[in-house]
Amino acid sequence: MTNLAQNLAAAAARDGSASAIRIGDAVVTYAQLDEASARVAGLLHERGVQPGDRVGIMLPNVPQFAAAYYGILRAGAIAVPMNVLLKSREVAYYLGDSQAKLVFAWHGFADEAIAGSATVGTECLLVTPGEFETLLAAATAQHEVADRDAADTAVILYTSGTTGTPKGAELTHANLIRNAQVSVDLFSLTADDVVLGALPLFHVFGQTCGLNATLAAGACLALVPRFDANAVLDTVHHHGVTVFQGVPTMYSALLAHPERAKFDVGSLRMCASGGAALPVEVLRAFEAEFGCIVLEGFGLSETSPVASFNHPDRERKAGSIGTPIAGVEMELRDVENGVGEIVVRGHNIMKGYWNRPDATAEAIDADGWFRTGDLARMDEDGYFFIVDRKKDMIIRGGYNVYPREIEELLYEHPAVREVAVIGIKHAELGEEVCAAVALKDGASATPDELRAYVKSQAAAYKYPRHVWIVDELPKTATGKILKREVKTPEGLTAPYPAR
Repeated sequence: MTNLAQNLAAAAARDGSASAIRIGDAVVTYAQLDEASARVAGLLHERGVQPGDRVGIMLPNVPQFAAAYYGILRAGAIAVPMNVLLKSREVAYYLGDSQAKLVFAWHGFADEAIAGSATVGTECLLVTPGEFETLLAAATAQHEVADRDAADTAVILYTSGTTGTPKGAELTHANLIRNAQVSVDLFSLTADDVVLGALPLFHVFGQTCGLNATLAAGACLALVPRFDANAVLDTVHHHGVTVFQGVPTMYSALLAHPERAKFDVGSLRMCASGGAALPVEVLRAFEAEFGCIVLEGFGLSETSPVASFNHPDRERKAGSIGTPIAGVEMELRDVENGVGEIVVRGHNIMKGYWNRPDATAEAIDADGWFRTGDLARMDEDGYFFIVDRKKDMIIRGGYNVYPREIEELLYEHPAVREVAVIGIKHAELGEEVCAAVALKDGASATPDELRAYVKSQAAAYKYPRHVWIVDELPKTATGKILKREVKTPEGLTAPYPAR
């Protein structure tokens, strides 16, 4: 039997009364979640959904997401998770590109979902608490789990589309089953664990390391519908959360919370960071404040996502994404001055991009190596250190400047909360280095002071000539800083003299 949904069925068979999901004071047991997913599978069957058909999920971090996700898989169909904040045009693109037959959409975002699905002729089924459960109760449960081939697509995850329209990464049942088990092993998950679910479930990090790994271990997922530092600390405090998984901006936000000391976070035994490079200064400060180790890893939607990690039973190196997980290889290509592009090969690599053979061939070579677009260096022990995204690298006057290096320096300044270093066009130098900085509450620093701070510690071609202070930096739904949406002050797009 190959089907990711089998993990839920097996956990329910082991202990149906155990808590699978908690959200606020509500608890969903494994038996209840398994039954709900069986009724979703039955509902889909009644609506003509066949094995291999695509079904959208446009739901926030609520128990109904898990019921829909495993119900789709149970029916042998393919899940297409989508951000609830998508506008109708984007909804139409995702559903049209994947040729989805049906979409489960959250009632709070009904207008955009209905409009987008109508454009492409996809049936839109609104999920309203209470009403949805009544609908499921009327469906005939499909308790058997569809037997799929290991290489069959289980989920299509759309990439963010930083280089054109989003592409759908096809992740197979084998990809996701293996990656969930890798996560169980990495975090030493058992049925006694409570994992915090603050990462969006529609995103690969929250889906694999949060939802799928937790259920594979028979543990409990404590959901937070939308990341909020106070809500996260409160959930850790009240539910005895043992494992926290987040992106760097979440760690910064928890550290910056003015009343964090009033919450008991003593239950935390391990934290994991991914999605973007975690500034070393943030990692050290978090560990000191929360008394919990943070393991940093690396992956992408196309790698299911975990490709490398700092393993709990080996040396952990601050600032490193660790070493490849079992069964996966990582190398550096086109190395220049010790820095090259990370390529990955193994059981975690996607089947390909949905209906994009050219894009697939460009991303995965004939030997199965996937080009990540991330630049890194590797030390003598085989540990990888992300330098930057290939497309984020700034070339100033012929010199390569890696934004992450400058960001790390700025994070060491006591007033800095978040920072994004970007390049803008320059008539003579090609590009100039600039920094947008958000300060900690109550802290003060001038752009000149921050520029001088970096200038004193970095080569002359690296320090940002232009620094500006912002209230907040733009972020993706997962909390990653979105550099392409950082707005530059008036006049900075025009050529100006380098100082």
